[in-house]
Amino acid sequence: MAKIAVVYHSGFGHTKAVAEAVARGAGEVAGTEVSLISVEEYSERAAELDAADGIVFGAPTYMGSASAQFKTFMDATGKTWYQQIWKDKLAAGFTCSASQSGDKLSTLQQLATFAMQHGMIWVSLGLLPGNNHSKGSINDLNRLGSFLGAMVQANNDQGADGIPTSDLDTAAHLGRRIAGLAAKR
Repeated sequence: MAKIAVVYHSGFGHTKAVAEAVARGAGEVAGTEVSLISVEEYSERAAELDAADGIVFGAPTYMGSASAQFKTFMDATGKTWYQQIWKDKLAAGFTCSASQSGDKLSTLQQLATFAMQHGMIWVSLGLLPGNNHSKGSINDLNRLGSFLGAMVQANNDQGADGIPTSDLDTAAHLGRRIAGLAAKR
């Protein structure tokens, strides 16, 4: 059985909705056990991350990087890093911001670097960009054109219910991808 943990911070509920979509996608892979963990729960649930075959990191993009709360989680993993507990686990990431770009790439790079520092193996989104040709649409998977991880755009004047379905479907794809790869290991 593959174990996937999705650890995230959500300031306004948008990133939580994306984390739930990733977890749903991972759970669709037969034999996968999924843990959904907010960074506020890290100290109580650290053992679930340590036991996971793959960890998906999710943070909103605030001011060009992961939220301060997510960074606090990252910093709290120092002992885990020193003991190399997450070495060779699979890792992936997602982020959400109000703007279509919103410097989400910067956050995904931060998450990937964090995973690399832990000795993890980064799993890309594995999708070609959507919505980048005359027959494309905002309903395409990967409509924001990321390779490094799932990017989600959520209007700042709407709740999580305003997140485009295609972005949530892209997040679910990422969950299925990492769970499928974990199942093959």
